[in-house]
Amino acid sequence: MSKKISSGVKLDAARADNATTADDRVNNGEATKRLTIDVPASLHARIKSQCALRGVKMADELRELLNHHFQPS
Repeated sequence: MSKKISSGVKLDAARADNATTADDRVNNGEATKRLTIDVPASLHARIKSQCALRGVKMADELRELLNHHFQPS
């Protein structure tokens, strides 16, 4: 009995077909955009630990902070 080894091309194509990008997601009826920022490791650790203690997701907490700081006029 021989094993069949796949090149992974079909798997990658299937993932691409099923993958959603940040632009495809909808949050409260509004499409979302991905925001990537670099922060110092110490700040990341503080955010991560505080969110873990509170039982909240980092992304949710940061979205809330950004919404509060950049309120619509």
